[in-house]
Order: sequence, then structure tokens, then C-alpha cells
Amino acid sequence: MNTNDDVVYDVIQIGYGPVSEISALMLARQGHRVAVFERWTERYPLPRAVCIDHEIYRVLAANGLRDELPGVSHPAPPYRWFNAEWKELLHIDWSAESISGGTEVNFVHQPTLERMFDRAVRARPEIEVNLGWEVQHVRQTPDYAEVVARHVDSGELRIARARYVLGADGANSMVREAIGGAREDRGFEADWLVIDILPNEGVTLDVPAAAQYCNPARPTTIVPAGVCDGRHYRRWEFMRMPGESREELENEATAWRLLAPWVRPDQATMVRHKLYTFRSLIADTWRRGRLLIAGDAAHVMPPFMGQGMCAGLRDAWNLSWKLHLVLTGQAHDSLLDTYQEERRPHASDIVDLSMYLGKVICIPDAEAAARRDQAFFDGSMPPPPPFPSLTTGLIDRAGGSVAGKLSPHGMVRYQGRIGRFDDVVGLGFTLVLRGPAEKAALTPASADAAQRLGVRIVQLDDEGMAPGAVLDLDGKFGAFMDGHGARAMLVRPDFYVYGSTARSSGIAGLLGRLEAALDRYGVKPSAVESGIACTAASGS
Repeated sequence: MNTNDDVVYDVIQIGYGPVSEISALMLARQGHRVAVFERWTERYPLPRAVCIDHEIYRVLAANGLRDELPGVSHPAPPYRWFNAEWKELLHIDWSAESISGGTEVNFVHQPTLERMFDRAVRARPEIEVNLGWEVQHVRQTPDYAEVVARHVDSGELRIARARYVLGADGANSMVREAIGGAREDRGFEADWLVIDILPNEGVTLDVPAAAQYCNPARPTTIVPAGVCDGRHYRRWEFMRMPGESREELENEATAWRLLAPWVRPDQATMVRHKLYTFRSLIADTWRRGRLLIAGDAAHVMPPFMGQGMCAGLRDAWNLSWKLHLVLTGQAHDSLLDTYQEERRPHASDIVDLSMYLGKVICIPDAEAAARRDQAFFDGSMPPPPPFPSLTTGLIDRAGGSVAGKLSPHGMVRYQGRIGRFDDVVGLGFTLVLRGPAEKAALTPASADAAQRLGVRIVQLDDEGMAPGAVLDLDGKFGAFMDGHGARAMLVRPDFYVYGSTARSSGIAGLLGRLEAALDRYGVKPSAVESGIACTAASGS
């Protein structure tokens, strides 16, 4: 058995899917040593997720991937839901301009996206990737967490230690089992056949751009599946009907029969066909001591909002800046308790939203489907729940209606540079002042408090006249703040708003509440600025 007692990693991650890749990258960009253990020796070559939303696009861009993202993604079309007669039931405009800039959703070819992630990971000397090592056991002591891994070919055993272990090891997570606790089953379960096809060169298919065909005879999903080497993939998903066997549905001939209304074998190559069970599960406990979970290990949801991978990447983003402060001794490890406190309710709401949409389409009974259709047409169908914000954790509950919401992101001019706010202003806690009146009202004591906390102060300028101010070129910040009655707002390192104030005189109180909140977790002055804020400049 190979044990190196002298090596204690900052974080060991189990699993090497997209959540683990991006978590490792985020931690490495903050200077932390990460070891990854993955049982498979080669990456999974087939697509699963097909889209990322505007928030995740922004997160990936902030972590050094901005220049590569346009080459591995494309803007989404509107997402339309039809009944059996192709009458529109629901319209979700994924093509609309988002609060983060760009479209609400971008489609991706997951293997291509993950190759980009992998290249970024392999370029970081702080990250050690161990493929072909299956973790057998996880335990923790007061001083470290320990994993025992076995090489799948040689049988060699290895013990590795770290200050924390993150289980990004999927729905059957062994780290979740080691943490203990149950999973809440929200009650959604349906089998769907997922088919990816690559149209032949020169073939244009006459299909909806992105649609749910809510036909009770065979509920069907039709969406893009991303671009690889300049070629656009397509995805169909077909619900398994009552009385239909799994074996029958997984037959390739059955797959082509189901595709027949839209595409023939002479028009495309079938990349894969596989039956999946869509479920709605969420873990009760996301952290115990030095053990944490993220992604499918923490939550599983139906795919009808395209949020599975996105939710996992939010986990990584929320956790990375908090782990940094703890690992560097700039905060108590109690700060990590806010990870589940914030992420579980948010993920739970997204599970509910995905279930709402799943229950709209997964109706195999014609009479029930007709009642559903009529409810949409007469307006009695309740609308989908709004996309969630943070409701608990490190947010200022006295901080106005904007507290917990995702902050805007747009094009600005700042200190002679034009670009996205994150790129030209930087990352970290940021106090955004609505205009020159708020800048003038900022007291020396408040300015000192901001400096002490490592909070950057920026003033918006609608006219481009104030020296040193941020010119809000596309008006996103001004519209957002005016819409919420905010004259100043404090934005967290992960782009969520800590809180706001409707009056200039409330700025001191807002900063004071942040200082008190951070003090509860032992966060030292300027800790956040010295950590997260520097990642934008640490290279990609």
C-alpha cells in the first residue's frame, strides 16, 4: 500500500465529471493543491447535458474560459411546448437577453465542453488527476480526511490525505454515504429513451428548434445537442409508455422507428440511444466535518429545464470561495455551513421547477392531456415558479428586495477599458453606488469600513462624465438597481447580491451588517479581496 504521509492536499475530489473539473480549476486558480481520483481511465465520450444557462456562462468566463466558450457553445432558440395538435402551450424565451449578458441559455456538446475543461485543468500544476483509481473508503480525523483508492488494473492500493474531500461522484455517491443522512425523494420518476444523432453533411432537418411535444401518445423532447467540429448534433427524448418494456425501447430499430417522423437512417448517424430514469432526489446532508458533496451526489432532477449540470456548477462556485477562506486560515470552517444553507434550498426550488415542467409533458392519458391543454388555453394553469434566488445564508435579510438575487452583468467602461464588468472591474465583494449622489454621501467611516473588509467601491455613471466611475454602457446595472429601488448594493464574490439600501444614509448600515456577518465566521479584514478578487488575474 502506497502512503505518503508528508503530502496533505488541500482538497481531494472524487469523480472527474464537469463539476469536479470546474471545482478543481476554481480552487487551483486560488492557489490550492487538489488531487482528483476517478475510477474510469478514459473520459465518457457521449453527451449527457446539452445546455448551460447565462449564470454558468458568466461563471466559466470568470474562471479563465471566456475566450474559448464561443467555440464550444451556441445561443439557444426559444423553448416551445406544444400539445398533440402542435398548438403552443408554453413559451420560454431562452433566446432573450439575460441579466448576465447574452442569451438566457447556450447549447453545448458536453464531450467538447469537457475537453475544454480538461485542458484547463491539465494546465494547472496545482491539480493532480488520477484516472483509473477507484476510491474504496473515505474517513476523517480531527486533522485531515483520508481516502483509500485501488488502481483498477494493477490492484495497487493508495492512501491519500487532504484537509477536505469533495464528493462529485454522482448519484450513487460513496461520499454521500460516508456523510450519512437520507435523500428526499420528491416523487418524480419516468423512463425516457435519449437519442443523439448527427445529421449527414448537407442535410437540413425539418424539426422544431427546441420543443416539448406534449402528445399523450408519446411525450417527446426535441432539442439541439451542441456543436462539435462545426457540426450540429440533435437530441430526441421519448417517454416509455405504460406496458412498454425497457428492452423493447432500447432496441436500435425501435429508436429509428420513433425518429421516423423527423429523420431517416440515410439522413443521419445515430450517436447513441440509451434509456434513462429521470428522478427528483435531494440529499439531506451536504457536509459533515471535512466531507462535502456537490452535483448529482447532492441533487438529481428531471432534465426539462436543462439545469442538472448547471446546478452542480453552482455548487462548485458557491463552495470554492468559501473553501479558499477556510484553507488559508482567513475564516472559521463554520463558513462552510453556509454552503448547504444556501445551495440546498436553491437546488430544491430548481428540482420543483423541473418537476412542474415534467408533470406538464409526462401525461400518457389523452383525457388528462386534454384537461391540461384546456387549462393552458383558458389561463387556469398556474405559471411555472420563478427561477430561484438565494433565501438563506450569507445574505442581508434587511437588505431590500434585491438581497439574494443574481446581480447584473453587462458591458462597461472603467478606467479607460471597455469590456464585461467582471473583466474590467474584477471579482470579489463589490459595493455598487447608483450615482454621484451616493458617492458624495459615502462617509469616511464607510469608506474605511469597505477598505477594511476588502470591498471594492464602484460608482455608476449614466453620462460618462464622472472620473473613475463605471459607465454602464448597456444600462443593465442602472435598470436593475432602479427596478429594485436600490441606491447602493453589495455584490458577493459569486455574483449574488448580499444586500442593498434604498437611501444613501443606509450605506453605513449595509457595510456594518456585512462586517458583522463575516465576523461570525471569523473572516479577517480584506480576506475576500486577497483571495477571490485576485483569481481574475491569476491566469486561465
